[in-house]
Amino acid sequence: MLDRTTPPPIRQLSEFSITRPDRRTMKNGMPLNIIHAGNEDVVRFDLLIGGGQWNQEQPLQAMFTNRMLREGAGNLTSAQIAERLDYYGAWLELSSSVNYGFITLYSLNKYFARTLAVISEMIKAPAFPAKELSVVADTNKQQFLVNSTRVEMIARKQLNKALFGPEHPFGRYAVAEDYDRITPEVLRSFYQKYYHSGNCSVYISGKVTSEIIRCIEDSLGSGQWGEVTEKAVTTLVSPVTAKEKRIFIEREDALQSSLKMGCFVMDRHHPDFLKTRVMVTLFGGYFGSRLMSNIREDKGYTYGIGAGIVSYPGTGILAVSTEAANEYVDSIITEVYREMDKLCNDLVPQEELEMVKNYMLGDLCRSYEGPFSLSDAWIYIETAGLDECFFIRSLDAIRGITREEIRILAQKYFCKENLIEVIAGKKV
Repeated sequence: MLDRTTPPPIRQLSEFSITRPDRRTMKNGMPLNIIHAGNEDVVRFDLLIGGGQWNQEQPLQAMFTNRMLREGAGNLTSAQIAERLDYYGAWLELSSSVNYGFITLYSLNKYFARTLAVISEMIKAPAFPAKELSVVADTNKQQFLVNSTRVEMIARKQLNKALFGPEHPFGRYAVAEDYDRITPEVLRSFYQKYYHSGNCSVYISGKVTSEIIRCIEDSLGSGQWGEVTEKAVTTLVSPVTAKEKRIFIEREDALQSSLKMGCFVMDRHHPDFLKTRVMVTLFGGYFGSRLMSNIREDKGYTYGIGAGIVSYPGTGILAVSTEAANEYVDSIITEVYREMDKLCNDLVPQEELEMVKNYMLGDLCRSYEGPFSLSDAWIYIETAGLDECFFIRSLDAIRGITREEIRILAQKYFCKENLIEVIAGKKV
C-alpha cells in the first residue's frame, strides 16, 4: 500500500525546453510571431505598440490613448464593440507600460475572423469620442484619488521619486489635475506618432490554423496603415537620486505603515543579473525566504514581506516592501539589515539553497507550460530587448549557483548605505 506518511522524493528538473515562435514578416514589414501550442480551439492575439509612458508628452497620454481604443472606432460605438466581442465569446484587454502599449484578444477559433475585424477597426480608425473620454477620465480620476490615500501607493511613488528624481520619467507621477488635461486631440497626437504598421508587432498563440494566419495578414499585414513609419526611440535619462537616507510621509489616519526600501542595482543585461535574482529570491522572494521566516514567522511583525529586483530600461532596483503596525517599522528595518549581514558573512546551508533552486525551477516550468503563458514569455523577451537564449541562461544560473557565489553577490549588491528607506504612515 502507498505510505502517505513519506513524502515523494524531490527530483531535479532533467530537461527544459520552451516552444519557440515561428517568426515571419508580413507584406507591410510588420513582424508576426506564431506560437503553435495547445489543443483547444482558442487563440490569443497580441498587438505590441512601441510607445508608452517614456514617450508621452504629458502624463497619462499613453495610458488613455490605449484605453480609449475600445470606446468607439470607425462606424462602431463603444456599446457595439462590447456587444460584438461579448456575443462571440471574446475577451479584450488593453494595457500600457513604460515603453509599450498592448492590445490582447482571446477568441474562439471559429469566430476569430469576426473578432479580429473589430480589433482591426479599433486599431486603424479609433474615434476618441469626447463624451466617452470624459466618463472614462472621471472614473479613473476618482480611482486615482482613492488610491492616493493608501500608504502603500504613497510609499511606492515616493521611493521612485527619491531614486530617480521628480523630473525623471520613472519618478514623475500624474496628479489629479492631469486627468482634466486629457482631450481627444492629445490622444490623437500620441496615436498618430506611434500607432502604425512600422511600429507594431503581432503575437498569436494557441491552436493556430492557416486560416487564422491569413486573417491576420489580410487585416493588419497586407498594406501600410497609420501615418508615420518611424519606430519609437527610448533615450535613457540619468537619475538624480535624493541624498536623504530615510523619508517619512505622515498619514494621521493610517492604521498601519508602508515600508519601502530600495537602491539601484544592475539591469537585465548585466552578467550578474540571473544569479543575483537567485540570491534575492533566497533573501525575500518567496514564502520560505529569510525575510518571511524571520520577520513574519519568528517575530510576527507583519503578514508578509518581500524583496525583488524591479527592472527598468537601463537599470534595476533592489526593493524590499512590507506593511506593518506603525510601532514595528524600526524593528523591521533592523531585521532586514541583519538578514543582509548574514548573507554577506555566512555561507547559506546547502539544504536551503537546494530548496530555493527547486522552487525557482518549478516556477520556471509553471510559467511556460501553457500556450498563453508562452506568449507572455516571448513578449517579455521582445519588450526587454533580450535574446532567445535568456531562458536557457536562467535555467543554468539557477542550477549552477553555489553557496560561495551567493555570499559574493550579497557582499557586492547589499549596500546598506545606498538603500533609501521610505515610510508612509502614522508617527508613533
